[in-house]
Amino acid sequence: MDNPLRPGDQAEPGTPGTGENLCRDCGGSGQVDGGDCPTCDGTGRVIEGIGGG
Repeated sequence: MDNPLRPGDQAEPGTPGTGENLCRDCGGSGQVDGGDCPTCDGTGRVIEGIGGG
């Protein structure tokens, strides 16, 4: 299964040391200025590193 990165993702889904988080730019709504958020492609979620490295 192909897991394309969205612009706000730091890694592919399932990468060790990462997890799903709310998009900071849209607050998880997926919408900015009446359209899809460009950071999360309208999903409201991004993949980020976890653990405070």
